[in-house]
Amino acid sequence: MSSTPEVLELIARYLDDPNNALYKSQVDNYRSQSSKNEALFKEMERIWLLSGKAATLSSVDQHDAIAKFQLRIAHNNRQIVSKKRGFIRWAAAAVVFLAVATSIYLFTNKGILTNVGKREYASDVLPGGNKAILVLANGKRISLTDVNNGDVVEEAGLSITKTSDGQLVYTVKNSSSGSSQDQAFNTIETPKGGMWQVKLPDGSAVWLNAASSLTYPLAFSNGKNRTVELRGEAYFEVAKDSSHPFVVKTGKQEVTVLGTHFNINSYSDETTVKTTLLEGSVLVSPNQHVGESLVLKPGEQAVLTTTGIVVREVDADEAIDWKNGYFMFNNEKQESIMRKIARWYNVKVTYADAEARAVTYYGSISRFENVSKVLRKFEQTGEVRFEINNDQITVYKEDKN
Repeated sequence: MSSTPEVLELIARYLDDPNNALYKSQVDNYRSQSSKNEALFKEMERIWLLSGKAATLSSVDQHDAIAKFQLRIAHNNRQIVSKKRGFIRWAAAAVVFLAVATSIYLFTNKGILTNVGKREYASDVLPGGNKAILVLANGKRISLTDVNNGDVVEEAGLSITKTSDGQLVYTVKNSSSGSSQDQAFNTIETPKGGMWQVKLPDGSAVWLNAASSLTYPLAFSNGKNRTVELRGEAYFEVAKDSSHPFVVKTGKQEVTVLGTHFNINSYSDETTVKTTLLEGSVLVSPNQHVGESLVLKPGEQAVLTTTGIVVREVDADEAIDWKNGYFMFNNEKQESIMRKIARWYNVKVTYADAEARAVTYYGSISRFENVSKVLRKFEQTGEVRFEINNDQITVYKEDKN
């Protein structure tokens, strides 16, 4: 049994009705034939869970589709999907497979929209990149974007170096000056359209997303905890030190760790603070009396609101999509997506139609495309359209009449 559209339809039917004995027998037989068949089934199962309901099938070159789909398995790359009610659910995974022979796949209740004409925009905006300001203990501000690779500055017995890959590294040069180091703080600030990576004096690595800042001491040698303050979003890979827990303070919570990998999203324009654990364990403690402190396990996310804190299982890769160069959406509203786009492209977003805020999507797009290319992919769902005027983006709900 080869990897034909009929097989893909069978797998999709089975995923929709796993108790059907005939579907199960045929799918089990297909999976047992080869490791490639099993890998194909697993990937379709993953896409099935991600994609929800979809539309009817479209005819494409089968051999090209198979080759590109297997490439997609390796790269784990997903495109935009628009979620609508009333779709033919069993077709979802098969649609994903068949549509990879095209440059984009999008789902609506009217089918796969691959022939939507390109809309001309009045302006375009380049994606963000490595941009940050280093604020020294004496208040001096250094644009890291404009600094050549090599030593940036020496301060309180430390060498602060910008490496060839744009990372900022702190190296202790005079350990006897620990007291003065502990009393001095540096801050890294990323603007809208910026991101940066820093290696702290204890060896911990931090990636800052756009419109964020991290404040930290020049050394962690004095005191029980290694404490930093975050505004915005950052991903942490904390160096292990069981004697000195690493503490991240935001405006609404504290996260305490010994050595682990996690992401915190604490933007002031978001209604929640999200802490996602990838490796190790962390203790999340709300600042206000809205819930008890709790410990996360890998693959869990703590969501802090004004009324409490809840824990849910998530795909942790989605939480660090920005670090890996993507926007990833899992039943995410247009309004939430546009806040991310506004930060990364340093643009302002307004809505001509309030209904456009609530359109939801699944999928992913590279963060390193011009904003026009990103917006066109949303337009190809047939749900919304955009106007770009310099740094202003206006969102319209598409008229279906």
